[in-house]
Amino acid sequence: MHIDEDVLARVIKVTGAKSKTKAVEIALTEMARRHKLHERLSQGLGMTPDELRTEFADDYRRMMAEQAATDATIRAAEKIPRYGKTRPGR
Repeated sequence: MHIDEDVLARVIKVTGAKSKTKAVEIALTEMARRHKLHERLSQGLGMTPDELRTEFADDYRRMMAEQAATDATIRAAEKIPRYGKTRPGR
């Protein structure tokens, strides 16, 4: 399988995925979720809020929870930068 490296790098940056495999998995999951949403919307909603939540929110919540955990790990590993210039003698 050939995947455009620039596109893959962008997906990794946007998602914070720790591996190429995880980035591809996230992208495919999101694409499938969007397609499912499009299919449901084109059929007419006719669904209760609970049905909508069951259909779409679980995957999205899981993906966002994984992203939040990744973001927290990245922030914990970074040093806090100093802003501004220090004055001589300080």
